[in-house]
Amino acid sequence: MVSRSYSNLLDLSSGDSPNFGRIGKRLPRVMTVAGIISELDDESSDCFGSDAPSSVTQERIIIVGNQLPIRAHRRSNGGGGWYFSWDEDSLLLQLKDGIGESVEVIYVGSLKEEIDPSEQDDVSQALLETFKCVPAFIPPELFSKFYHRFCKQQLWPLFHYMLPLSPDLGGRFDRSLWQAYVSVNKIFADKVMEVISPDDDFVWVHDYHLMVLPTFLRKRSNRVKLGFFLHSPFPSSEIYRTLPVRDELLRALLNADLIGFHTFDYARHFLSCCSRMLGLSYQSKRGYIGLEYYGRTVSIKILPVGIHMGQLSSVMNLPETEARVAELQDQFRGQMVLLGVDDMDIFKGISLKLLAMEQLLVQHPDCRGKVVLVQIANPARSRGRDVQEVQSETYSAAKRINERFGRPGYNPIILIDTPLQFYERISYYVIAECCLVTAVRDGMNLIPYEYIISRQGNEKLDNTLQLDPSTPKKSMLVVSEFIGCSPSLSGAIRVNPWNIDAVAEAMDSALVAPESEKQLRHEKHYRYISTHDVGYWAQSFLQDLQRACKDHERRRCWGIGFGLGFRVIALDPNFRKLSVEHIVSAYKRTKNRAILLDYDGTMMPKTSINKTPNPEAIYILNSLCRDPKNVVFLVSGRDKKTLTEWFSSCKKLGIAGEHGYFMRPNQDEEWETCVPIVDFVWKQIAEPVMQLYTEATDGSGIETKESALVWHYQYADPDFGLCQAKELLHHLESVLANEPVSVKSGQHIVEVKPQGVSKGIVAAHLLATMQLKGMLPDFVLCIGDDRSDEDMFEVITSAMAGPSLSPVAEVFACTVGQKPSKAKYFLEDTTEIVRMLQGLATASEQAERNAY
Repeated sequence: MVSRSYSNLLDLSSGDSPNFGRIGKRLPRVMTVAGIISELDDESSDCFGSDAPSSVTQERIIIVGNQLPIRAHRRSNGGGGWYFSWDEDSLLLQLKDGIGESVEVIYVGSLKEEIDPSEQDDVSQALLETFKCVPAFIPPELFSKFYHRFCKQQLWPLFHYMLPLSPDLGGRFDRSLWQAYVSVNKIFADKVMEVISPDDDFVWVHDYHLMVLPTFLRKRSNRVKLGFFLHSPFPSSEIYRTLPVRDELLRALLNADLIGFHTFDYARHFLSCCSRMLGLSYQSKRGYIGLEYYGRTVSIKILPVGIHMGQLSSVMNLPETEARVAELQDQFRGQMVLLGVDDMDIFKGISLKLLAMEQLLVQHPDCRGKVVLVQIANPARSRGRDVQEVQSETYSAAKRINERFGRPGYNPIILIDTPLQFYERISYYVIAECCLVTAVRDGMNLIPYEYIISRQGNEKLDNTLQLDPSTPKKSMLVVSEFIGCSPSLSGAIRVNPWNIDAVAEAMDSALVAPESEKQLRHEKHYRYISTHDVGYWAQSFLQDLQRACKDHERRRCWGIGFGLGFRVIALDPNFRKLSVEHIVSAYKRTKNRAILLDYDGTMMPKTSINKTPNPEAIYILNSLCRDPKNVVFLVSGRDKKTLTEWFSSCKKLGIAGEHGYFMRPNQDEEWETCVPIVDFVWKQIAEPVMQLYTEATDGSGIETKESALVWHYQYADPDFGLCQAKELLHHLESVLANEPVSVKSGQHIVEVKPQGVSKGIVAAHLLATMQLKGMLPDFVLCIGDDRSDEDMFEVITSAMAGPSLSPVAEVFACTVGQKPSKAKYFLEDTTEIVRMLQGLATASEQAERNAY
């Protein structure tokens, strides 16, 4: 029996009845129709994956990571089986500090140990009952392809700025490995869906191993409350765009409600990729960054993770720590210890650090015999020849430096490559004068945070070190510019790890800094780290996730697309798709109809190279115009000469050109202007300015209209084009401040036109003219696709409460595409628009035949 919520699973496993504190409605697991969440209740219906829908629930968070925060141990009593314990070092466990005790936390992830299929059911039961953990069992061969080969040899190097320029550097992209990655993400999605109540629970997905999981979860439940945090760097667009599945990963992440990054640089790179590869723009509102994606706002969170203060404090209080600190103090008495703690991988820059130490000893002979670099090299988390090369280079450099500068009883480099227990690492932090973190690229790196807290010490350690507790503590940090924690450590000495001389000088500066400076730097860091711990980070992220999901219940949602191209359209409850049957029915029973149509992007696709109207469009327009009950206006931004040529065969069609500056009710009438003729001397001011920006912006151009000037930058670099557009807008507003014109920005344009000119004027003029002729409109259809058409929607919507429309008028304001709009209706694309207009034209033709 597949259950629907975690409470159901726990009931099944324990036999106890649920005892939760919050009552809430349920939604079907998969939304098959659009609806408002408050209107749907499936308690009386058969639910997907549920034998008996639950009606009670508790606030709950499902935390999903590649690995569960669990240690598995094989029983040694001969009876077989497993026993489990919490992994206190796991970030996923530590972040519970930021979650209230009343909130239930469920973990979904894999185990480090391979579990035999015959034991998996028992292990699942034990983990669920005791730890509230749901294990995802990945077949070994699939896991190897997913983790060791795709994640660690393709994604991880690329995200750390290493391109696969040769088979030795990360390996070429392998489609079968990508398929393994997707398959594992789908397994995780299945496990999440076993325990989730989609309308109540929050889901928090962690790191690059599960980047396509948001798509699978969103596909199962349109309104899932979903956050994602990336713990690695996100590369610049020049690097990321080399990934063959770049669009799939971006679109998958955009199915989350909130995406978190450690630093602004990582977030900026992600936003740049979305702009350059998907054409999406972002906005910052009241301090929050958001991406508009098919009617949904995907929020961006920037906050570096912290450390677990309680764990560090408890380890510092251990007798083992006190004893080890005393031993190390004796071992390094009379020497100054520089400390490095790094994984043995290609991005941690261990060999560069050793070379900097060598340079320090060359340039400052007085340091010989007095300064020691203790380098703790943790085992590498990945496999491959690159790890072996790093190990070989590190051992070779350490040996050479020790042979060159060592003497009896003194080696300048002490390399520790055996695993250390946490208390031992803490002990090295305590006695180190300076900590060096010189990674060439790293997502966050919490080593400096641990070092600062360890140097703060406690009463026991003060006694061991014979320190006066009233004396301010001190510490020094030398950190790479390329690690995630660097922006948070404003008191650290920041270095370019590739510059050996600069790192050596930074090491010397850290050693010779005055005591007062060391104390001030330490105090600054300690104050920040102690208040921005892992609990603060988790609480802040989840608060933002709640804020990002607050509109879920009032939005209408549709899922569109296949595979990893799936996305959800989220719209206001009052915004719905225009039914052809509904509008044709209204059309048939009305007598005075006003029809306003945009052209580019509405009747003609924007992507079409040939913009000339096709015979089908001309036929539909003529059919509508022949109906004596209709007044049809084509409202376009194009110039009147082009529109006259294109629609010369539409004798009765009203045309408004240049966004309404020129109007003509039919072909027998002369063109007239909607505002008094103005002096166009302002063009002599604006055009040279636009020309200046055109010359400086490759891919931009100027469109000269009779009434307006338009600067286009659709084919320019997206970031540079947008930057230039903002500058041009301010420049033009400044030089045209005293001219009777308005300067506006639009989609890839900056336009200067006479004040008061808009498509809204055309709509108002049409309604007023029909009213004067005694044809009070009882049917209004207005269709457009961009920002300029919103003025028409606003006019006809507001007219519903005025005298210019019949009291029973049916008004259809329709935009093209599902997006925020003042229109009440939408149709997907120009094909649907033409099909709907064909339906109206057919109705007119039938009425004409019936009249004879």
